[in-house]
Amino acid sequence: MSAWKHEVDGDPLFLSAFDSLEAVFLLEGERLTSDPLSEVVRVEISGVRYYVKRYWGAGKGLRHYIGRPRVKAEWQNLKLFAKWGIPTAPIVAHGLERRGGAFIRGALVTRELENTRDMAEMASHGDARLANPHWVAGISQQLAQHTRTLHDHHFTHNDLKWRNLLVNEAGKLFFIDCPTGSFWWGPLLHYRIIKDLACLDKVAKRVLSRTQRLRFYLQYRGRVRLSQSDKQRVRRILKFFEGRE
Repeated sequence: MSAWKHEVDGDPLFLSAFDSLEAVFLLEGERLTSDPLSEVVRVEISGVRYYVKRYWGAGKGLRHYIGRPRVKAEWQNLKLFAKWGIPTAPIVAHGLERRGGAFIRGALVTRELENTRDMAEMASHGDARLANPHWVAGISQQLAQHTRTLHDHHFTHNDLKWRNLLVNEAGKLFFIDCPTGSFWWGPLLHYRIIKDLACLDKVAKRVLSRTQRLRFYLQYRGRVRLSQSDKQRVRRILKFFEGRE
């Protein structure tokens, strides 16, 4: 059984490229990443670039049958981001194929967010914008707001790293690549929230000042000063990756 959905326009090249799961797996383009279970290919159609994520495995054994396939989780999570007002990459097409209940393959196509750069690349290349306090403050406010939105819905990204944050030339922030994000409750939610915030701070502690990092946390909490519980949480964030780096 194969299920495929796509957004169509009048461009015949677009229709031909993304008309079916089979067509998407036949596409050729610039391979950006690859692993034993998936690959990401960038293609250009009528002057517009698209990112095609193709999955042909769910893992070993029962993983073919149990739980959401990674590709399905990713498109569902991106749709949640859009629903909650969190800017993300526009979905063009998605779908998967099962046989006898087992996951066989799937794909997700997103349109390129033009004139963007991921924040990990910015940090590694010493992008001048990171030295501009006004620019950092604007990004910090957006990041705090969107991260809090996720957590208020009992949802955590689970891979909230700077490489999964894109910024355009107008200073607008986008969240991308969230195949492992999920809903949590109780102590597990609190642990996952700490992990999200610790992932963000992993690079921030290298390129931002302590004042900027503290301001982000206060923006995230919607407060002007730390409470006692905030101080305890900050300590957990700072210690989260100790011994694992």
